[in-house]
Amino acid sequence: MGVAMDLMQIMPEKAEAVADFLKGLANPSRLLILCALSRGERSVTELISATGVPQTSMSQHLSKLKIEGIVEFRRDHRTLYYSISHPVVTEIMTVLYGHFCAGKT
Repeated sequence: MGVAMDLMQIMPEKAEAVADFLKGLANPSRLLILCALSRGERSVTELISATGVPQTSMSQHLSKLKIEGIVEFRRDHRTLYYSISHPVVTEIMTVLYGHFCAGKT
């Protein structure tokens, strides 16, 4: 009962931020990108190859994920490498994989 009561006191002020965060995940292409990144840092070229998302769309999706604080990047000369920056994303991707993908053919 104590946890439920705490959630009801905290959630009203956090609900909009949580909804915005989930909107960042709520796209098939972004989920594919995050699935690829859940295995570790990837370059944009590697992400395009792994997901099949066209480069023009990839840039837009990565930009949205950066704005939401879901991914971060580092530059090595002319190559950008992306990784998951928000720890809960890895947990969410694990749950989604277990529920929707594991054991499916």
